[in-house]
Amino acid sequence: MAEIEAESRGRKISKSDVVRERLERPARQRRRTASLNAIADLIGSVDGLPTDLTARKKQYLHTTGYGQKHSR
Repeated sequence: MAEIEAESRGRKISKSDVVRERLERPARQRRRTASLNAIADLIGSVDGLPTDLTARKKQYLHTTGYGQKHSR
């Protein structure tokens, strides 16, 4: 409820409008927003990663040797 109140104050619309908008979103998008909110504090918390990691993750993992067999 506090999240809805904060959003309504920030956007200067009624709480009812916020709830209505959220209910009109597709269920897939609602789950994504909830998941993102759950990990929001972790975003950007790892130092040393490239800024475009989402676009080039396979290349990054390949250059770091992730997933390759290593001798023991």
